[in-house]
Amino acid sequence: MKIKNILISQNAPADFEKSPYADLKHKYSINIDFYKFFKIESVTAIEFRHSKINILDHPAVVFTSKNTIDHFFELCKDMRLEIPETMKYFCSTEAVANYLQKYIQYRKRKIFAAKDSNLSSLNDLLYKNRDLKMLVPCGPDGASAQMLEFMDAKGIQYDQAHVFTTSPANLVDDIDIKKYDMIVMFSPNGVKSLQANFPDFQQGEVAFAALGSAVTTALENAGWKAQVIAPTKDYPSITDALDAFLKEYATRRR
Repeated sequence: MKIKNILISQNAPADFEKSPYADLKHKYSINIDFYKFFKIESVTAIEFRHSKINILDHPAVVFTSKNTIDHFFELCKDMRLEIPETMKYFCSTEAVANYLQKYIQYRKRKIFAAKDSNLSSLNDLLYKNRDLKMLVPCGPDGASAQMLEFMDAKGIQYDQAHVFTTSPANLVDDIDIKKYDMIVMFSPNGVKSLQANFPDFQQGEVAFAALGSAVTTALENAGWKAQVIAPTKDYPSITDALDAFLKEYATRRR
């Protein structure tokens, strides 16, 4: 196995040279390309009303990604809903919690973030506030199965709110998939897009990196295996996990 070309299945950072990916590129003398594997469109107010979910019936919202935050507040704007200041927000990471400042004033009493990007930490927060009915904005594949199983087991009331839809991007015309030694996945939708665009793709010596258990499972269901998985206790971010993998790989080659 050689790792010289890595494909990141999301858009490039606004300032690549200030991103952790730039550090990896220079540290290991590798090429890193970015390409969003799927297209995202917000659910319209008319489409959302078919779900019969009343957002304002929920005194708390659970966010697991910045993307979900954007589409949730875009939907609220489309529906002309004014979110009350008493609304509480539970976030899977500090980064997601900080991103909320784009839409609301950050207050510690109403915004809660899991520690170390740990799902069990988020579950602890939800359990401590189990008297609140939670709204869980998500995409077409639903929220984290582990989180929902926990909420079901603990009797926490919640509604999943599908706030965006996805469809595979056209990768065939823009990507030479055989060029890459590693592909980094962030969503089950990315895995589906890879399957749709390259139905004959064989993993072979290609390494996969996966962010989250849902992506790891999606890869397994496709007949592939993730060599790098994040977050973990030792590697809270995907770039931390990639750094450790590339370091070990470089050591083995000496």
